Amino acid sequence: MAALIARVVIGVIFVAHGLQKWTAGLGAISAGFTEMGVPLPQASAAFATIVEVVCGVLLIVGLAVRISAALLLIDMIGALLFVHAAGGVFVTEGGWELVAALGAACLLLIALGGGRIGLDGIIHAVHRRRSRRAAATEPAYEPVPGGLDNAPTRPTVMEEPQRDVPPQGSGASGLDDRDMRDVDRLLGDEPTRPNPRKP
Repeated sequence: MAALIARVVIGVIFVAHGLQKWTAGLGAISAGFTEMGVPLPQASAAFATIVEVVCGVLLIVGLAVRISAALLLIDMIGALLFVHAAGGVFVTEGGWELVAALGAACLLLIALGGGRIGLDGIIHAVHRRRSRRAAATEPAYEPVPGGLDNAPTRPTVMEEPQRDVPPQGSGASGLDDRDMRDVDRLLGDEPTRPNPRKP
């Protein structure tokens, strides 16, 4: 819930500022950027307006949160360096407190994501459920006595092509413990040693 509230509040603030720029017009914004010494004022005005509106909406719905937060962080770094750095701390004097707070919030969203309540969380939950269902349908690995027990992702012996192994044991499969250990080493990608019992 904390991630949801923070994400929505930050997204609303960005959307409001982006719509404010859009309403004023890109021409007026680029002219203001020119007066403030922002490099590439027209491109910067378009970038700030589009990123703040689109990425702000994405933060609200919780989709592509980390990418959106990264773009918004770039936007805030540019605003801090080229516009607000010389104005002191307080926003009433043109200072950097608002852009710094929003940039820090975007940095947290990049690091932690947008939480489970959002489109990203829903997509990840569906993916995890599908992965678990796929894992549940796969045959479980059964370690061979005396073999390697640290390879749960290896295919079982029954999944390997049948090999011409002469029956040498008294078990139902015709393989004794030593033969099964050799098979286990083969599946474990370890160098095999010749079986002294075979010619």
